[in-house]
Amino acid sequence: MSKIKIAIVGVGNCSSALIQGIHYYRDTEENDPIGLLHWNLGGYKPYDLEVSAAFDIDQRKVGQDINRAIFQRPNCAYPFYADLPLSGVNVQMGKVLDGLSEHMQDFEDDYTFLKSNEPEPEKDDIVRTLKNTGTEIMLNYLPTGSEEASRFYAECALEAGVAFVNNIPVLIASDPQWAARFAAKNVPIIGDDIKSQMGATILHRALAELFDKRGVKLERSYQLNTGGNTDFLNMTSQKRLATKRISKTEAVQSAAAKRLPDRDIHIGPSDYVSWQKDNKVCFLRMEGQIFGNVPMNIEMRLSVEDSPNSAGIAIDTVRCCKLALDRKIGGILEGPSAYFSKHPPRQYPDYLAYQLTEEFIRDGK
Repeated sequence: MSKIKIAIVGVGNCSSALIQGIHYYRDTEENDPIGLLHWNLGGYKPYDLEVSAAFDIDQRKVGQDINRAIFQRPNCAYPFYADLPLSGVNVQMGKVLDGLSEHMQDFEDDYTFLKSNEPEPEKDDIVRTLKNTGTEIMLNYLPTGSEEASRFYAECALEAGVAFVNNIPVLIASDPQWAARFAAKNVPIIGDDIKSQMGATILHRALAELFDKRGVKLERSYQLNTGGNTDFLNMTSQKRLATKRISKTEAVQSAAAKRLPDRDIHIGPSDYVSWQKDNKVCFLRMEGQIFGNVPMNIEMRLSVEDSPNSAGIAIDTVRCCKLALDRKIGGILEGPSAYFSKHPPRQYPDYLAYQLTEEFIRDGK
């Protein structure tokens, strides 16, 4: 099969894990695809992805080969496959807009952003790059809260006719107006806010569904997350956190038998602990009632490297978009969006979202 050419917006930890993974899986066998939902997805293997363009705003990354830029500060993703050859693709200066929070520029740590002095591109510049490089799919990895910047790049993807995967909690795929625009241009889109392979949200959803299936009444719940990467530092600004809380909360509410009152559910990033780096720790509690209204509760702690936890999902979103392009299918990819994203246009139980995704891969429906 031909290579799937992708453009990456935001060369952070998630991009680092994704690019390392593309190379890592070249050395694995089909009967041992550890960490992947699919080895062969519609004829495409995990190593069939190829970065054709990349955009960032940090001076330590702009101008660098993408395979070197992913290991520059402030990135701290686990280096599970760090011996990468040069790709020949240099990171270009991106559009800033609201993609950089003020408090991130003044933080005295390795994770301070050093904004590049390179001139910012206009939309026409980005569109030209996408077309000249033969890019087929754009992945949005901007920081949480980058509302204007995400919409800017979505506009670029639409104008260039490039599929769009929205990995962050800015509502684009789940915004009816944006969804209609992608449908009108017959351009595929998956989103919003990527789920991890075995993350806090997917576990929380599974337990909420289990409560329902076992006849346990869920009364209240919290999910508290800490981490030390730039995403957690970015989200110490409450104004950048609003859509993240909505996305994570709705993902769990949709799996519960009955919506909980707002006062009885609290989900979202809780604090930045610098020495945790890319390790994410989740503390989860669920309270309910069993037979005879007798109380019970579950408490759980999850510790996982955050960025590799989403990279395998990202590889599948890209391959689903490629299948859509091959089949000339545009607009929202409903099954893959529901299975791979926390805040899709339409929520489904995970088992049904999985079935819909498998049907899409098999039949394009």
